[in-house]
Amino acid sequence: MLRWRHVPLPHPGPSSVLPFGNGRSYGDSCLNDGGLLFDVRGLDRLISFDVEHGVICCEAGVMLADILDLVVPAGWFLPVTPGTKFVTVGGAIANDVHGKNHHCAGSFGCHVRQFELLRSDGSRRRCSRSENPDWFAATIGGLGLTGVILWAEIQLHRVANAAMDIETIRFADLGGFFRLTGESDAAFSYTVAWVDCASRGKSLGRGVFTRANHASHDTSSAWAPGSAFGIPVELPGAVVTDTVVRAFNAWYYRRPQQRFRRVHFDSFLYPLDRVRNWNRIYGRRGFFQYQCVVGSSDGRDAVAELLSRIAAAGGSSFLAVLKVFGTIPSPGLLSFPRPGITLALDFPNRGSGTMRLLDRLDEIVRSSGGAVYPAKDARMSADSFRHYFPRWRSFCEYLDPAFSSGFWRRVAS
Repeated sequence: MLRWRHVPLPHPGPSSVLPFGNGRSYGDSCLNDGGLLFDVRGLDRLISFDVEHGVICCEAGVMLADILDLVVPAGWFLPVTPGTKFVTVGGAIANDVHGKNHHCAGSFGCHVRQFELLRSDGSRRRCSRSENPDWFAATIGGLGLTGVILWAEIQLHRVANAAMDIETIRFADLGGFFRLTGESDAAFSYTVAWVDCASRGKSLGRGVFTRANHASHDTSSAWAPGSAFGIPVELPGAVVTDTVVRAFNAWYYRRPQQRFRRVHFDSFLYPLDRVRNWNRIYGRRGFFQYQCVVGSSDGRDAVAELLSRIAAAGGSSFLAVLKVFGTIPSPGLLSFPRPGITLALDFPNRGSGTMRLLDRLDEIVRSSGGAVYPAKDARMSADSFRHYFPRWRSFCEYLDPAFSSGFWRRVAS
């Protein structure tokens, strides 16, 4: 019998409260200006690990990095992981994160077996697909607004070792991306592409496609990457200009690269984790992260239109990732992943010009029946949110009355 230590919620008084993990969301879904943040990183115990069946139970403040350190040597891996391992389990559930293997594994919430939810009135609910399933669906992807997740039980994925076999292929246009995706999804667990947002005309959507599987043997050539390095100071905002981005993209697209490689999973899944404070390259004004998904029926045309708009505006994103989502349903009422094509981008904050571009991208996403990712949003309108997430009214029934966030006040007002 597990005995849970008492976890008192801070009394919000006239303000609201919000659970806070490791702060890796890009917008204000993890912020609560004028209210309180409940730091869940103190809930950091690994409770149990069933090595035979690959089931781990841990408190919500445990980092994905800590889970990997424990389970990979035992032959298991996270079933789904985002692009950083420095997120908490509670944060992964609250945002129902996805990864490069969505086409075959779905979202993180698909692999959550159960969790316990603490409400501000002191009540606790054990939630699973069979016990309090409505609360289970509301909390997965629920942005921390239904209560505090105390602990969670997750089904892991079997692997042989820490190595991954990856193949990298250059493609000349957007059609090349879709051809590679079509031929890769059945045979490769992980598929993703970098695209050159500055390319236009016949080269629109050109990029580099990567597909990978966990290696089945021989880890001798897959050593873990070296220690991380950092950006020591904020760079001048003028560094990330359209000219610089176009030059970088042209070099990155044409650079010589080895087609087949065996690497440690860190190198493939978490490249930015090795660059501390990488956001400083954008200077004091920062940047906007924008990730959308467009409908599968007209997704190719929508992606082409998105890339055309970005290129016409200067093509100022050099971190552009393109991926086709699979058809596995996400379990949360507000889950972002859904069948379609997802595009993630970084834009330097250049004030009103950047905001106008993002508004134009929103128009394309809405007309395609798609959505923008709340975990990477800082400016979504209430009208857009309700269009992207039509089950939001049902979700409101499960809100904790003491909980709120900057994001929620913006989109639900």
